[in-house]
Amino acid sequence: MDHGGDVIAELTTDHREVEDLFAQCRAAPTGDPARRQLMDRVTMELVRHSVAEEEHLYPAVREHLENGDALADKEIADHAKVEEILKDLEGRAPDDASFDQLVMQLESEVGEHVRDEEQRLFPLLRQACSTDQLMQLGQLVRRAKETAPTRPHPSAPDKPPLNKLLAPGAGLVDRIRDAITGRGKA
Repeated sequence: MDHGGDVIAELTTDHREVEDLFAQCRAAPTGDPARRQLMDRVTMELVRHSVAEEEHLYPAVREHLENGDALADKEIADHAKVEEILKDLEGRAPDDASFDQLVMQLESEVGEHVRDEEQRLFPLLRQACSTDQLMQLGQLVRRAKETAPTRPHPSAPDKPPLNKLLAPGAGLVDRIRDAITGRGKA
């Protein structure tokens, strides 16, 4: 989704949208098929968001922040955990015994990651980068989300240059699959 603004505003808006989808899922009764549809939307948003961060945000973190490599590596490791949970959740029906457990685990992991980014990483980035740099990163992230995959691909590269080369192709295939199946429409 295109929210406009700098990279921090863009990604923070994504965070709020995913939190809202989690809240809708919690509000739906256990076993309700709407929970599967909501989790498909969560998956689509998280995967696009993660790919865009890995392509553009974390390289900027490496470049502009002291200890940037360690910070970016930690965030990418967080993404890998989330992607594994998403992959496990992908094949589960809402009445599957492990569905709720996986959703709770996913929400916990995502919540920790969001707090870390918003309380630690984003303030550091705002101090280290100019307004123009943050706006340019926002534009790059928005463009990356347009072509990013919508399904988890845990074994896909998560660092440039391979992630930037392979993600658009995987994204195209995912969007075709989504259009055929109606996934993400609700």
